[in-house]
Amino acid sequence: MTERSSSHYQVLKVAVTATDKEIKVAYRRAARTAHPDHGGDAATFRRVTAAYETLIDPQRRKAYDRSYASGTYRDTPADNEPHFDAPPAGSRASATVHRPGSGRYTAGDPPIYTPPYDGTGVPLIPLAEAGQQVHGMPRKRGIFGAEARIQREMRTVQLLTRQVLPAIPAARLINGLQSPADNSHIDHAVLSGYRLALVNSMLLPQGAYAWNGSTLNHGARTIAPPRLDHLVRAMQDIFPELNVTGWTVVLSPSGNLHEPVIDHHRRPAGALEPVQIVNGAGMVRGIKEFLASGPAPNTVNVPVLARLLRGMH
Repeated sequence: MTERSSSHYQVLKVAVTATDKEIKVAYRRAARTAHPDHGGDAATFRRVTAAYETLIDPQRRKAYDRSYASGTYRDTPADNEPHFDAPPAGSRASATVHRPGSGRYTAGDPPIYTPPYDGTGVPLIPLAEAGQQVHGMPRKRGIFGAEARIQREMRTVQLLTRQVLPAIPAARLINGLQSPADNSHIDHAVLSGYRLALVNSMLLPQGAYAWNGSTLNHGARTIAPPRLDHLVRAMQDIFPELNVTGWTVVLSPSGNLHEPVIDHHRRPAGALEPVQIVNGAGMVRGIKEFLASGPAPNTVNVPVLARLLRGMH
């Protein structure tokens, strides 16, 4: 088969005889390079994703190989693809999505689905399910402290549902996920476009706490938040097309979103903090900015949502 430079195999830089494992490895490598959040080009990232989704599916790959070999395959013209103008990660500005003949798309616009529900093929999940903004509830885990844990998680669900989801219609909140890294759980995950925020919560008395990167210090008291950094890394490996961050929200018994006060000590130059430790107000503000500033924030990423809903198993 004569391949053009735009073939799916060329995009992923694999041979036409590549195994599924080789395709997955090539996709992870290409996605990290092409992702807009990592300095890549959005159009290239979409071609990488399209190539992977076609070649990793046995039936789609067979159909692609047949059409390509017979010369009937045609690449989608570049002008028919959406173009993303994404600001740098952490920017307060909303990303925009430009489509042919359309205006400016931001996080507050009605959601669009990728791939679209256009009646062709069998969808990964029903449209009604993909259209829900909230999925699942906190799960009962263990015996001791279960009631307090569920109440704490319910407060976080209410914060996300009332203050984050209305601002970003494409955002999807999934509660009670099982960790892909170990037997622990991820309390909440918020997906919007190509960004994913993992959220765990804890309850502490009011006061001022100093976060030094590993513990919260309040006078002589030292508290280590629940570990989330390894889950962020695990999810980033599973979804290389996403930008994954972690958030531990510290709630106050009084319900005041600005309590307790979290003082962040300066980290060494160049040090990265994969998990943010914030109070309720900080979580709402930070997650909204994180999701809204990503590429295509008004997009519901159906393949990722489907995998999250299945617990990554």
